[in-house]
Amino acid sequence: MQDIQGDDKTLEVLLSGSAFGIDYYQREYRWKRKQVQELVDDLYGQFLQTWSPGTTQLENQSNYFLGSIVISKAGDGRNIIDGQQRITTLTLLLIYLNHLQKDSNKRIQKIESLVFDEDPGGPKFKLNIPERNDCMKALLHGENYNPEGKSISVRNLVERYADLSEIFPEDMADDALHMFIWWIMRNVKLIEITAQDDGDAYTIFETMNDRGLSLTPTEMLRGYLLAKITDSKKRLQADEQIKSCLTRFAEHDHSTEADFFKAWLRSQYARKIRERKKKARNEDFELIGTEYHRWVRSNASSMGLRTSDDFYQFVMTDMRFFAERYLHLLKASKTREEGLESVKYNADAGFTLQTPYHPVRRQCR
Repeated sequence: MQDIQGDDKTLEVLLSGSAFGIDYYQREYRWKRKQVQELVDDLYGQFLQTWSPGTTQLENQSNYFLGSIVISKAGDGRNIIDGQQRITTLTLLLIYLNHLQKDSNKRIQKIESLVFDEDPGGPKFKLNIPERNDCMKALLHGENYNPEGKSISVRNLVERYADLSEIFPEDMADDALHMFIWWIMRNVKLIEITAQDDGDAYTIFETMNDRGLSLTPTEMLRGYLLAKITDSKKRLQADEQIKSCLTRFAEHDHSTEADFFKAWLRSQYARKIRERKKKARNEDFELIGTEYHRWVRSNASSMGLRTSDDFYQFVMTDMRFFAERYLHLLKASKTREEGLESVKYNADAGFTLQTPYHPVRRQCR
């Protein structure tokens, strides 16, 4: 691994550079209202500690350290390895603050350039993620946006922006708002840690997240599968396929995605189950149930996943087929369907684990 560089930067400096993107293994934007509430409360509380009406000297006001952000160089741009949730939320906050100051006599023009700026190829968001840009554009222009059928990230962007109108202090006077915006831009600091190539970046990503603390098992599995697909076009197709599945799962329940992967992997690949005796060890069935992302990594070869194309087909063919079947069974568990009456009966009776054992064991590979 090459040397890793770290520099402390204000939000203004950080967002004044080239645009940020996210790499293929990055998670969706998943912050909930609770995290946004905590961030806004922390920022506003810190600001009030040293600001008073008439105070205009930022150097006499407190600073706020917001942790580190890990990036990798990507040509002329930068990809976020860790810190996407905070940068995304800060971008939403900047957009919201810009709308709040629209009728102020002290309007700060610079705030817009930290969100959306000119570029040789045309205007570009500083957090430049193509699938989110239409939504971000609507929020920036104060327009309504319908997130129905969109990705988890886009739906969360709309919800979290709506939360800001309820979370942000209502009693902030114009002079306080004016100084708060400057304080956000120049007194909020992060440590920018830079990896010099994609290999180092993914190593950092795995090291930071492989304990299942920051990312869900599904997000870790997605990163692993995509990292094994070497063709960039095929990787993009696979990423879109995974996101499509996750978006449809999210329409049912927050646990649906995890339940699907457990049911699919158990039904097709589990060969052993823990014996019913003292000190018996967990086998495939139990391990898939608790850490399916690690189980796939450890058993990829026995699953037939050896080449880049194996991983590509695993996502594009296997995952797509079983996701469709799983969603079909979910529907049948709620609404009586001819030929699947037993699924509805079992669901009404409260029987569990019927999906892994339903007789649709198509071996795609």
